[in-house]
Amino acid sequence: MAQRRVALRPSDPAAGEVVDAAGLRPRLEEIRTELEVPAEFPPEALAEADRVATQPLSLPERDETDVPFLTIDPAGSMDLDQAMHLSRDGEGYRVRYAIAHLESFVEPGGAIDTEARRRGQTIYAPDERTPLHPPALSEGAASLLPDEDRPAYVWDIRLDARGEHTSAEVHPAMVRSVDRLEYGAVQEAIDAGTDDERLVLLREIGDKRIALEQERGGASLPMPDQEVEQDEGGFRLSLRPLVPAEDWNAQISLLTGMVAAEMMLHAEVGILRTMPEPSEQTLGQLRRIARALGVEWPAEQTHGDLLRSLDGTDPRHLALIHESTVLFRGAGYTAFDGGVPELVEQAAIAAPYAHVTAPLRRLVDRFGLALCSAVSAGEEVPTWVRQALPTLPDLMATSDRLAGAVERATTDAVEAATLADRVDETFAAVVIDVPEGEQGDLEIQVVDPPVIARAKGEADLGAEVTVRLTGVDLAQGRATFEVA
Repeated sequence: MAQRRVALRPSDPAAGEVVDAAGLRPRLEEIRTELEVPAEFPPEALAEADRVATQPLSLPERDETDVPFLTIDPAGSMDLDQAMHLSRDGEGYRVRYAIAHLESFVEPGGAIDTEARRRGQTIYAPDERTPLHPPALSEGAASLLPDEDRPAYVWDIRLDARGEHTSAEVHPAMVRSVDRLEYGAVQEAIDAGTDDERLVLLREIGDKRIALEQERGGASLPMPDQEVEQDEGGFRLSLRPLVPAEDWNAQISLLTGMVAAEMMLHAEVGILRTMPEPSEQTLGQLRRIARALGVEWPAEQTHGDLLRSLDGTDPRHLALIHESTVLFRGAGYTAFDGGVPELVEQAAIAAPYAHVTAPLRRLVDRFGLALCSAVSAGEEVPTWVRQALPTLPDLMATSDRLAGAVERATTDAVEAATLADRVDETFAAVVIDVPEGEQGDLEIQVVDPPVIARAKGEADLGAEVTVRLTGVDLAQGRATFEVA
């Protein structure tokens, strides 16, 4: 499961050491206990899930099982929130995006709903994940698994030839996925020149949506995922480069979230995912860092275009990428009911945006979907949604903090275990931060294994250095280095 984002890749990614699972699992369990990650579901929630899995509360009357939807997810995923069907529509396109319909299974105020509000989201760790909903639902009756009739919210979005959406609606319907695809296989098929129209359209629409994002001034950090993989009875640190198919797939989700935000703003009720624009002071500071690193940043170039031009294999660019995280601070949820809030945009997307495409794994999406379905149909927003809106920002902020803490602590534990037997060895690294006021304390990224850590010593930001591992604290998940 993806953990922290880094960029430099080892010269031989397959050579990463496997850390013994037996020695590491107790520490991972300790972390969950220390951070109070929810453990087992309450018996009443499990009983309710078993009941509604076989006897749903209700099912949509509309039948769209004849539409051949497909899913695209990481290998091994069982909690499938989304399925898509793409087609041509004159000179433009038609996007039908089916999202798991939890209203069929989750009773407002019931045991599952109560526990989901306590959890907020699925929490991921290297050895296991803590799901938002009981697996009987999230990996079974509510998941859009292939060759199964499932209830869903179906977004029906029309695009023009440039990929701009021209109309949209969302309604409940029964759907059926006919194919379960994985990112790697999709990318391989497209690279090989497949004539599968579904994949051809994914690329075509995805590229057009990316171009529109660039026109809007959207921005993202060009980093692969650092992953902790289970392998051969243990865990291995690795870097997985993001393939274009993931970006194309993400653009369908982003499109849907933007359409949902428009519906909410038009109805003057909803909950947006918001993030303020970086301040001129922050941008000025980043420009000074780029200048010091020797990275060209023309005055007329936006920070989004700059980030897209950076090469994470260049140490100077790598340092600037890490420094650029200051541009993405302040993300949160903004709920409103009557009128429109002052901040409506998600700055990285450069448009209003709402989370509505992952209800099996993220609490807020269930409410956004029910709200948009009512608005699209010209109906009153359900009372249970309106009552929950003011509480959702705090619930999601709490679960975001917990998810981040688990991610950091468990990744640190795997990094420390990976380095435990290598004290006094030297490693190639890049200086990715020189914190102000902390003389002689640098932040580095070791190239192989892919580890981010602190190092004592003096060096310039973006410098390629050799560091010596001076100690490893397995209990704290901390490795310490010094510049050799």
